[in-house]
Amino acid sequence: MKNNIIYILLLSMTFFACKKNEMLPYISNDNVYLHYLDKDGNQDTTTLSYSFAYRPGLAQDTIWVPIIVTGPRVSHSRQFSLSIVDSVTTAIKGTHYEPLKPFYTLPADSGTLKIPIILKNTDEALANKSVRLGFSTIGGGDFQANLPLYLRSKKVLFSNRLEKPSWWIYWESQLGEYGRLKHQLFLISSGTVDLVDMSKPNAYLEIPRTLYYIENFRVFLKDPAAWILKNPDKGFVFTPKTDGSKDYDFYNTSSPSKRYTVKYFSLVNGYFFIDENGKQIII
Repeated sequence: MKNNIIYILLLSMTFFACKKNEMLPYISNDNVYLHYLDKDGNQDTTTLSYSFAYRPGLAQDTIWVPIIVTGPRVSHSRQFSLSIVDSVTTAIKGTHYEPLKPFYTLPADSGTLKIPIILKNTDEALANKSVRLGFSTIGGGDFQANLPLYLRSKKVLFSNRLEKPSWWIYWESQLGEYGRLKHQLFLISSGTVDLVDMSKPNAYLEIPRTLYYIENFRVFLKDPAAWILKNPDKGFVFTPKTDGSKDYDFYNTSSPSKRYTVKYFSLVNGYFFIDENGKQIII
């Protein structure tokens, strides 16, 4: 009998404890923060990097900022704010990025959202320097800004600049000395961002593919006009310069300020792309 009474008391305590927990209201302030995670599932606080050089035909591109909400989902839409952090930003509004909206709307019954930030590739200086854009969720609309800053902030470093890739040294006998304009033209003509790195295991399996891309690049350099005719969807054009010379400009119609000079040399009766140092690009 005594054991039964103890058992009943324990059941009663458990029941009321569960009942009490079920009735606890959610009392925390709702917040929004940036949902960037590293490979271990922890908040990723590193700087994002982006280069237009790998997509040379683009005048602008969009990065999507992942937003997540703390607190329950609700049956109506809500608004929150995303702001530029001036203290870490070197990018110029209107020149390097599109202005942010005053508010963004989280749909009803939703706990996540992706916000577009538009980066611009119209500043020729981006070929020689990088700019930084910092942004953060802030208090405003239907949400607070009570979470730590590292959860609410992110930086993106972007440019139109290329650096010598590690694989170039393995193919220098084919490609010649590295140059940024040569690298850029390789990206345009090949449709790939890299060649095989011969230091990798089983790299020999990728040699035929690499030789194919190099040969395509060689053909492109010899006759860019023919390449344009074969690739009309790429958006590139070949137009004579207006300075009275026999030289041409090669550029993408979506980014006409980014032009490559194709110079005529009468001694060989031929045309050559000119690199950033004024030299002929030959492979």
